[in-house]
Amino acid sequence: MELTSQELNEFNENGFIVLRNFLSEDFCNKILEKANEHLKRKEAPIESEQEYMNLDEEKITIRRLRQVYDREEVFKEWMTNKKIRPILKQILNDTPVLTLAHHNSIMTKVPHESTRTYWHQDRRYWHFQNDDLVSVWLSLGDEFLENGLLEFIPKSHKIDFGKNRFDENSNFLDENQENQELIKTRSSQNLAKGDVVLFHCKTLHHASKNKTDNAKISFVYTARAFTNKALKNTRSDYKEIVLD
Repeated sequence: MELTSQELNEFNENGFIVLRNFLSEDFCNKILEKANEHLKRKEAPIESEQEYMNLDEEKITIRRLRQVYDREEVFKEWMTNKKIRPILKQILNDTPVLTLAHHNSIMTKVPHESTRTYWHQDRRYWHFQNDDLVSVWLSLGDEFLENGLLEFIPKSHKIDFGKNRFDENSNFLDENQENQELIKTRSSQNLAKGDVVLFHCKTLHHASKNKTDNAKISFVYTARAFTNKALKNTRSDYKEIVLD
């Protein structure tokens, strides 16, 4: 499967694209079953809401299961899915490589206990030669604004922002007047189980807290262009999988 020229242009122009009904319900359910088992056990490595918000609390509310590639075969099957490889190759204009140091996660927003995810660019986490990276977000259930749907700022991947537009944690400042004008252009599309969102590592995105009574669970991983190497002796210099 490949993107049409119109779809590829949409990604290049806006910095993200939604692929509807990409993965079967049966495959999604298999992923979801294993994800729920790990979430129930709170199996490390994880990231908690308390850790993310720098809260000194004993309570653990899981924000993400980390390093999922090696946890379950069904997780590995999705991350090496052959149907999506030609699309990643189109977008990156190169052989895609899984960067297991980053994302490689089951994401969850727990009802009422989850926190907002601030506007940010994913490249804040990474150390590569350039920005030829794309993230793959798989929805494992319905996602909408009330339960923490991802929202994007179209074309933001093309903007070179000054450091004054971000806080010390590289969150895009809500109170900055220039930022406020840009945030008004935000865009979102409700997702259903099996939908996939592809987005550039510089595309600004955020998600509100989950205000519903049911958990929202998603799967995200990132691929780099083969020629875009990780910088040595950084967090990004880690195990990788070439999707040739």
